[in-house]
Amino acid sequence: MQRVVTRRAFWESRYFLSCGRWYSQSADACVPVNDVNIFPKMPPFDYAPPPYTGPTADEIMKKRKDFLSPSMFYFYNKPVNIVHGKMQYLFDENGRRYLDSFGGIATVCCGHCHPDVVKAIVNQTQTLQHSTILYLNHAIADFAEALASKLPGDDLKVVFFTNSGTEANELAMMMARLYTGSHDIISLRNAYHGNAAGTMGATAQSNWKFNVVQSGVHHALNPDPYRGLFGSDGEKYAKEVEDLIQFGTSGHVAAFISEAIQGVGGIVELASGYLPAVYSSIRKAGGLCIADEVQSGFARTGSHFWGFEAHGVVPDIVTMAKGIGNGIPLGAVVTTPKIAEVLTRRSYFNTFGGNPVCTAAGLAVLRVIERENLQENAHVVGSYLKERLNALKDKHEIIGDVRGRGLMLGVELVTDRQLKTPAKVEILQVMNQMKDMGVLIGKGGFYGNVFRITPPLCFSRGDADFLVDVMDYAMAKL
Repeated sequence: MQRVVTRRAFWESRYFLSCGRWYSQSADACVPVNDVNIFPKMPPFDYAPPPYTGPTADEIMKKRKDFLSPSMFYFYNKPVNIVHGKMQYLFDENGRRYLDSFGGIATVCCGHCHPDVVKAIVNQTQTLQHSTILYLNHAIADFAEALASKLPGDDLKVVFFTNSGTEANELAMMMARLYTGSHDIISLRNAYHGNAAGTMGATAQSNWKFNVVQSGVHHALNPDPYRGLFGSDGEKYAKEVEDLIQFGTSGHVAAFISEAIQGVGGIVELASGYLPAVYSSIRKAGGLCIADEVQSGFARTGSHFWGFEAHGVVPDIVTMAKGIGNGIPLGAVVTTPKIAEVLTRRSYFNTFGGNPVCTAAGLAVLRVIERENLQENAHVVGSYLKERLNALKDKHEIIGDVRGRGLMLGVELVTDRQLKTPAKVEILQVMNQMKDMGVLIGKGGFYGNVFRITPPLCFSRGDADFLVDVMDYAMAKL
């Protein structure tokens, strides 16, 4: 069967069409071929989506322009109209399949439309869609119990549900300030913790911050092994936090908040030895330690269920969202009974936090992760994928760094390895070509030059090979 290949593809690959037949051009002869395997081949998938009869991409773009916020942006020169999803694959309006290497920004962990999660959502929706936490319902209590069992130790067991990671971080920061009686919070440069009033203060990238009052947050040097001032020396960065406490605050702080792997910041894994030393300094200053697990939680890092566990620390407060619901709007704050008590000083309420449909979905997600060994798969496939990406780094000078763990990986592109000049234009070229070849991938980092690889945790070894092969092909065309 002949394969349809674009003019650009045949020119670049040195195949040509003559009299209705494809020919492979070699040094000695032009050899006719029936099936030209020019592009890497996507793994087979025994599923076909139902026909799509909705609006076209152009119609949707017009509605977005007319009725949605102009702040909303999109990937690619020609945006993809995604209409269907199944496990690690997405489908556009024409039924074309794409490998999802972004997972809705590290959100889809079990796989798109996982039947067990869908069943839990549908069953709960048919029974009770919403009431309020002012009445009893087993869904919120069952999920809180199951979620608490995944946290280390015996004390991290009180759960407060929210609708997003921003909400979770806002609540955690407020609880820390109430509990300690201090206002100062220390965050990291390059961090992203949300875009509301308090969390925007903790976020430390100018392109995510508006010019509004953001008081009481100090930003420490980022312990970035690739671009950081002290390289991989975590203890030197930690010493700077001690100095910040002594010279930037009253000597007492409310909290330290950090991601174990910075997601929006470009998949930056904190330098080894940093968190234990900083946690010690913060607690000596009377503060609490907040672990933002919005992106790195729920088995994504493979080696551990939570990102902070890889650093050998136990936080006082853990915030989470994204993977918690596999796409359902759900977040949570988990802390100790003593810290949770501060919310009883006044009335604190969240209308949709703990909604029965959302918490039923969350419980189903936990069960799928455990039953299908998705943490182990994230570790095995993620380690293999990282090996292949490192091999690609040896081949392509444009790759400056490969980092992360499990299925939370980053590939930083630079035009000069010594100067680490961000390849802002080139990453867009590679990204668009990868899309054209069937791979959707994320992008981030302060300079927008880092590929963010955060696929569903059901990602296979074959998917990993396809992703790397497509990236290899696209980079070779720069």
